Amino acid sequence: MKSYKFRQVFKENVGINNPVFVQILGICSTLAVTNVLKNTVVMCAGLVFVTGLSNLTVSILRKYIPGRIRMMVETLIIAAYVIIVDVVLKAFIPDISRQLGPYVGLIITNCIIMGRAEAFALSNPPTLSLVDGLSSGLGYSYVLLIIAFLRELLGSGAIWGFRVLGDWWTNWNIMIMAPGAFFMLALFIWVVKGNFMKEKQTASASPQAVSAGSPQPASAGGKS
Repeated sequence: MKSYKFRQVFKENVGINNPVFVQILGICSTLAVTNVLKNTVVMCAGLVFVTGLSNLTVSILRKYIPGRIRMMVETLIIAAYVIIVDVVLKAFIPDISRQLGPYVGLIITNCIIMGRAEAFALSNPPTLSLVDGLSSGLGYSYVLLIIAFLRELLGSGAIWGFRVLGDWWTNWNIMIMAPGAFFMLALFIWVVKGNFMKEKQTASASPQAVSAGSPQPASAGGKS
């Protein structure tokens, strides 16, 4: 039963309840850091770390957090983990830390983290809350990584700093600007919700439609 709950939470956060293309959360970082794939990987790793551990911590302390100050406590917990991420980045990869600038600190204000802590971690056990936090972060991450891959490829003809497209390619300058992130996110939402999720909804609805439209068998006591 527990493994089923874990799988269900994971699938929902990665798919049908994805925080980016379903709930439209975390858009600031989508616009800010997805022009370079390397920066996006670092940002996603930091957010997964903060989301998972903040969910776990809030769930462990949920019985001891007064209801009137719960959001302040959640913010304090999130801020502590964000400070750890910021310190680690400055110590080990200072170049990327400088490129990301204030956006690492703005993880504190990411609606995904506060939303999962408030909506899930406060009312669920620690292990399940950890899975929810990690899967929410992964659902956020793969969307940003796809957008970053396409933006860097189309905007500079390179991936991870290495030239992929030849001299024949004309860089799309709009892709390294904020409007490029808007366009790529809109296309991603259109493709996923207009095709994949629509097919799943149709498939799940079809058995109900068939059963509703099928003739009901006569009862055992009825006339033949």
